[in-house]
Amino acid sequence: MSAHPTRKTMATAGLLLGMALSVLDQTVVAIALPAIAEDLGGMDAIGWIVTSYVLASTATGALYGRVSDRFGRRTVFLAALAVFAAGSALSGLAQTMPHLIAARTLQGIGAGALFVVPAVALSELYPLHLRGRVQGFTGGVFALAGVGGPLAGGLITDAAGWRWIFYVNLPLAAIGMALVGYALRLPKPGAAGRLDLAGAALIAGTAVSLLLLAESPSGVAAAAFAVLLTLSVWWQRRAPDPMLPPRLFAVPALRVVLPATALLGALLGGSLVYLPTFVQAAYGMGATRAGLALTPYVLTFTAVSFVAGARIGTRFRPFLLAGASIVVVGFVLLSRLEPGTPYALLAVALGVLGAGFGLLMQNLVVVAQNAVSPADLAATTSATMTARGLGLSLGVAAFGTLLTRALDGSTQGTAAAVPEVLTWGIPAAVTLVALLVFLPR
Repeated sequence: MSAHPTRKTMATAGLLLGMALSVLDQTVVAIALPAIAEDLGGMDAIGWIVTSYVLASTATGALYGRVSDRFGRRTVFLAALAVFAAGSALSGLAQTMPHLIAARTLQGIGAGALFVVPAVALSELYPLHLRGRVQGFTGGVFALAGVGGPLAGGLITDAAGWRWIFYVNLPLAAIGMALVGYALRLPKPGAAGRLDLAGAALIAGTAVSLLLLAESPSGVAAAAFAVLLTLSVWWQRRAPDPMLPPRLFAVPALRVVLPATALLGALLGGSLVYLPTFVQAAYGMGATRAGLALTPYVLTFTAVSFVAGARIGTRFRPFLLAGASIVVVGFVLLSRLEPGTPYALLAVALGVLGAGFGLLMQNLVVVAQNAVSPADLAATTSATMTARGLGLSLGVAAFGTLLTRALDGSTQGTAAAVPEVLTWGIPAAVTLVALLVFLPR
């Protein structure tokens, strides 16, 4: 795609800003939950402030790639960012807990496009030899926004009140819309055929049922997931223009990348959510200081994402294997933490883990994109992002269940229980290494 350098830079900035907002709002409310519950009541439903957003964004993420094939990347991104902004405004105005949860659901529906569409658009905006470098920037954005969310939430809540963690999205969304609206110029893919609305509904329903099963396991939830998954597979095989073309799953690289991406998401979710809890419990830090204490993770994740994206070229396999191996080492180090561990040792463990994730996250996306034709680029990117989102959500749920069990009826505190739970990351990371061994050369 040929474009004026200034326009290309502006479009990139707008796309990355939208991406940052979608990630930031997964975690920014965590610190504000007590203040929200005190103001609105409904402590028993407070978890749905986070869950509703994650469910909506994950369920719709798989759909936006094909929708943008039909209507264009720019149009879909702008519409999604407008929906996200509307959800943000309604969240800030919420007077009851159900109102806030509904607004967060609307916000999540918009957010589903804000990671998928930029990943597709950036791969089209830049030539193939720069794809890894550009996607490296998205990895850095994920690290900064993901870990910076609780820190930003704490600062904003302390300074202006919890409603402003939503209101602050409005000017940022307006800037993103202005940049992309003016500068992004990509030819509309012009996908033929009708939009597969039935397939979209089934895929969204399958994703939601899986996440609900992870949150609250039951026979009914398991049955619902099994039925929806079966119907989704059946429909995708018979639909003339399916949301997720079955031919994608015949591509050797995708058979490795999709499960590897889901497993990586689980490891990201388990560590990203519960490491701040450990820092606060082990070192007696407040929310803001705990966020700052995770700086080594952010720095190495971001730096390695940028550098690896610029230098890897097309030699992905050895770097991905190295990244997964480094993640194994990172979880080994985290599993050895204790309440009295000096912070310097924690910083080393965080830095190692961040470096491993930085080598893996966006490079897996690039491998998937490079393995398919341009016609399947959007569907492949959507599938990859959805796999990571599902994995992340399932990882948070699984690690949360393990933490609850570790604390239930035990005399040990949270500072001792979190490293014990993170021990489970070791076999998961080893499995990731084993999966990547089968990645085609």
